Formats: sequence, structure tokens, C-alpha cells
Amino acid sequence: MARLRRRVTSWLRHHVLPSDGFALAGLLGAVTACGLLCDVDDAWFPATMMVLPILIGGLVLRMPSLLLLYAAGAGVLIAQSRVHDPDEVTPGTILVVGAVGAIVVLMARMRTRLGVQWTRGESMLFDLRDRLQAQGKVPALPPGWHTEVVLRPAGGQSFSGDFLVATRGTSDGPTLEIVLVDVSGKGLDAGSRALMLSGAFGGLLGSLPPHGFLPAANDYLLRQEWDEGFATAVHVVLDLASGEYELLSAGHPPGVHWIAATGRWDVVEAEGPLLGVLDDAHFKGVHGRLRTGDALLLFTDGMVEMPGEDIATGIDRLLGEAERLVTDDFRDAASTIVARAGRNEGDDRAVVLLRRL
Repeated sequence: MARLRRRVTSWLRHHVLPSDGFALAGLLGAVTACGLLCDVDDAWFPATMMVLPILIGGLVLRMPSLLLLYAAGAGVLIAQSRVHDPDEVTPGTILVVGAVGAIVVLMARMRTRLGVQWTRGESMLFDLRDRLQAQGKVPALPPGWHTEVVLRPAGGQSFSGDFLVATRGTSDGPTLEIVLVDVSGKGLDAGSRALMLSGAFGGLLGSLPPHGFLPAANDYLLRQEWDEGFATAVHVVLDLASGEYELLSAGHPPGVHWIAATGRWDVVEAEGPLLGVLDDAHFKGVHGRLRTGDALLLFTDGMVEMPGEDIATGIDRLLGEAERLVTDDFRDAASTIVARAGRNEGDDRAVVLLRRL
């Protein structure tokens, strides 16, 4: 009995429920029911209720079946207008049903391009977004180290052109590698490229020597031959035992280093071209050391660029807000500095804080 139940459940799941014909038959029955109910009481069941099966059809039917459903709906409306009082099917009713049908066709065409029905397309996008966010988590660090990461997409969207990849290695001692990337574009427009690059860069990071990562990432972008295929990146390689680090940049805004001993922020700027622009690009790193109480702040250009404003002014503004973080003992530092300094909500913004306690 249990085996039969499993076989029936499997058959329903894999053959009946996904079947376009099964859904079409059910919706044709719903269209017929709408017409009959309208005959019973047009006050409670107006002709405009025809939009309900049309909306559902746009979610579950392929385009040929959807057009057949529309033809059936139109036939029911025509029959109602001829058999009963023409006032029951007014021009306004036809306009409403037709407008909803046109909108549903446009939505169905997008799902047809993706090759998915129902809400699976949206589910796929949410899954991709969650995967992108999961890849942006910094691995657990040993005692004495603390990190904060904040990514804010442009305009409150779910996807961002900024992303983070990080890994820990032990081949040459306990090390942490962090790469903050800003893909050209912003929001949803850059989100698909950011998703693709995050997977590729995540595979490269840790698989290559530190100095080999940016050249390999540059070569990968060049091979894509995208119209807007460039990106900026900052790559930090940190020795978790000594606190010594190397910062390499590919056209990215500089990092800033809080030196607790002197009580000031120092700008740490490395040289390197944008990713995806030049063949055989070379990237020259700068070295530093995080001692107890020190912090390293990384950010994308959305934090320091404003229309009509020089980037140096934006960096000065960010450093001013960073000074206030020190007085607050870096409490919720990344979120705070994004809220205070990242005024350009029309651009993606990202901040990474790495602190030695």
C-alpha cells in the first residue's frame, strides 16, 4: 500500500501536475464556470471575473495553451452578450479583460524565454540572490580578529554589482584573502554579471598564488568579451599570525588603515588597471601591518562618488565619518558608515571592515 501511494504521488508530481494539458483543462473548466455563474447572478458574479483564470493561465500555461484559453474566454463573453442582455457585457468589461490579458501575455513571454512556468522563475532569482549573499561571507577567524561586511544594492533592489569573495588558507601559515569587487553598472543590470563573476572569482581565489589572482581574473573578463565587461577589485592578503598584509588593486578606490598607535587613518592605495580592459595587466601591491587595535576599511566607489563631486572629496567625507567610528569603539561600524557616508543611494555600496582586537 505504501509503495502504491509513493508511485501515485510520484506520477502526479512528475506527469500530471507539470502537464500543460492538465492545467489547460482545469482553466477551460474555470472559464466555463465563470460564464455559468454570471448567468445565475451577474451582481455577485460579473463578467469581469473572467480575469481570474486568465491570470492563473499566465502563470502555469505555455504560450499556445494560453492563447487557446483566451479564445475560450472570448467565446464565453461573446455568447453572454448575444444570449443575454448586452448590458451584462459592456465595453468596459471587454476593455478590462483585454487589458489584463495583454499584460499577462507579456509576463508569459518572459517566462517562456526562461523556459519555466508558475513562479519558478522568481524562485530561481531568489535562490541566485541567496547564493550570491552566501558567497560574500568571510570565513570564521581566530580569536583576536573581527570582520563586518555590508552590501547595499542601488535603489533598494535585491541584486548588486558589488560582491565579496573570501577564503582562508594554511599552506604558508594562517592567511585570509578577501576580494571586494565592483562590476560595471549597478543594481539588477549588473547583478547577473556579478553572480557569474562571483562564482568564477571564488574558484580562482585560494587556488592560485596571491599575485596570480588579479591577472587570472583579468584574463577571465577579457575572454567574456562583454560590452560592459570591466570591473574594479581590491584584494587583501592577510597573515592572521603576524597581522602583515598586502593590498592589491585593480582600478579600485583605496583602502584606509586605522593606526591605533598614532590615532589616525592612513590611505592605502595600490596601482593597477581595471579588470577586463588591458591584456597582460600588472598589479603592484602595497604592504602594511595590522597591530592590536588597528583596522582596515575597504569600500566601493558608491561610498565616495557623488554626481558633480570629486572622488577625493568623497574619500575625505568617508574619513570624517570613520573618525566617529573610533569614538564609538567601532560598534556596528560597517552599517553605520554606509548609512552616514554612503549618500548616493542610486549606486551600489559596499563596506568591509577588518579589525584586530
